[in-house]
Formats: sequence, structure tokens, C-alpha cells
Amino acid sequence: MSGIVETTGTQTPRQHPDGQAKSRLPEVDAERDGSVRHALLSAALEVFTERGYTEAGLNEIATRSHIPLGSLFQHYGGKRGLYLALWEEFREEQERRTAATLAAERDRGVDDPIALFVAGARAYLEGAWDNRRLAMLLVEDDGPAGFDALRRQWDRAWVQRNARLLEVDEKLRVGRVRVRVLTTVIGGAARELGDCADEREAREIVDEVCGILIHLSAPAG
Repeated sequence: MSGIVETTGTQTPRQHPDGQAKSRLPEVDAERDGSVRHALLSAALEVFTERGYTEAGLNEIATRSHIPLGSLFQHYGGKRGLYLALWEEFREEQERRTAATLAAERDRGVDDPIALFVAGARAYLEGAWDNRRLAMLLVEDDGPAGFDALRRQWDRAWVQRNARLLEVDEKLRVGRVRVRVLTTVIGGAARELGDCADEREAREIVDEVCGILIHLSAPAG
């Protein structure tokens, strides 16, 4: 999963799963296009969750979305494109959530690296609970070919961002290991949230994990 991030203040055109930038559409067409994409992604999430990625059928996704199969291929190219678009949607929402939290904390005068890191982690975990169906789907082993490599790449970037936030020198092994452990704790907790019975239990886990992160974040000595 993607993790605690800070925006740079610049925006690049959103990319299709095949790497091509979206062209600008007239406002009415863009609204219609957005509705079609939302319907397709919602249906894909339902079918992927119920049947797994491998067993999911494009005809069923098209039927549930009430969108013609041809439009599905036009927008996403197939199952892999749908899956990667769901991942991008989750990742972008998590990034917006954590970046907004960090900005709000800094506006309040918080500048302690550990306090900022834990605040960002809390926002990320709360997002994982709010979007738990999608979060759980994306950590399963049943995904499109090549997705594990992409996930590992994003995870490495997550560790690097956390190191910058904690002001840890990744060139030092002890600092690098500490950040990797902290990142693993957050990722593992996000998976546990998917099995929570209700919001009360989820909040207990988030509070517990944040306490663990505070303890583990303190430099040795």
C-alpha cells in the first residue's frame, strides 16, 4: 500500500492504467465519463471482492454496472485496468487524507517528527478502515500479473517517505531498519482493520497501534 505522504504543491495529469494521460473533455462529457467510470469501478470492486480477481468475469462486471462491455474495454482495457484503477483510487485517497492531516498539524504548530509521523499513520489507518473492502482486496495475493512487483515498488517509496518525515538517515542501517519496522507495523495493522467487527473495535486497534508507533519511533538511547 501507499503510505504517509506529503504533496509537492504541483499536479500532473491523471494517468490511465496504461500510462496515457487523460485528455480534457467538455464539462458535460467529462461528467458522463466520470459516471461511467464510477459505475464500472463500483461493480468491479463488488465482483472482485466476491469472486477474487482470477475468477471475476468481465461480463458480470458490465452487467452489474449497467455499462456495455465495449465501454468497459474502452475505459479500462479489461480486468487488469480495472484493478489498477481501483488501486490508484485507494492510493490517491490515502495520500490526500494523510497530506491534509500533516498540513493541519503543521498549521497548529506541530513540528515534532514523531508526532507528525503518528498523526499521519492514524489518518492512513482510519482511511484503511473507511475503505476496508478495497483495502482488503488490494492486499490479497490474487491480483493481476505483475502487480506484486508494483506493490513492492510503492512500498519502497512509502518507506522512503516515512524516513523523510521522521528525519531518519536511510544511509545508516539502524535508521533504515527502524523505518522499515514502523512501516510494516502500519501495513499489518491496516490488514487487521479489515476483520474488525465494528467501528469501536477498529478505533481501539488504531489507538493501540499509534501507541506502539510512538514507542518504536523514539531513537535508541
